[in-house]
Amino acid sequence: MKEKIFIFGASGHAKVVIDIIERQGLYDIAFLVDDDPSLKGTELYGYHVIGGKMELLEIRDQVYGGIIGIGSNRARISVAKWLTDNRFNLVSAFHPSAQLGRGVTVGVGTVIMAGAVINSDSKVGRNVIVNTRASIDHDCIIGDGAHIAPGTTLCGTVGIGEGTFICAGATVIPNLTIGSNVIIGAGSTVVRDIFDGVTVVGSPARVLK
Repeated sequence: MKEKIFIFGASGHAKVVIDIIERQGLYDIAFLVDDDPSLKGTELYGYHVIGGKMELLEIRDQVYGGIIGIGSNRARISVAKWLTDNRFNLVSAFHPSAQLGRGVTVGVGTVIMAGAVINSDSKVGRNVIVNTRASIDHDCIIGDGAHIAPGTTLCGTVGIGEGTFICAGATVIPNLTIGSNVIIGAGSTVVRDIFDGVTVVGSPARVLK
């Protein structure tokens, strides 16, 4: 019998997570959770939104654990901390079409979407999103709470800091280090190390003033 889980989030990103959970077939989705009071009592793909954090605490014994279906890094990291502090189990989800190479490790709470490729000996942290058709080559290290957006290419031995957002179609050349809480603009090409907390855009990518 499959364990029952919840998904925290009930918007567009949660739709994709629902689809992955259903296709993976390891868990049954019991219900959804969202702190937006307007969503309480609604349904998404046939799953009931029970309410927010307080409602979840009231029925925590009905589920094994959960996964976060929130695209925003800041919000996802905040919810992950709350769930961990309240001793909820976090599970991961891998779309069946994703390809993971030898020696790849993936932290709890991470979602790997359709067509993503993660090559040998890369390490992906907790509560990360590796989005549709993202490519992560060998020996990369992805920090907790990062989001690697659709169509992104990380060449070999790239380090990505916690909470960093690599936007759609960006490319990072080999052997670079990208700091924490960085935003790399869509379609950018990163050719040098990037320090914490900045936004870079362009090809080659430059820091926005």
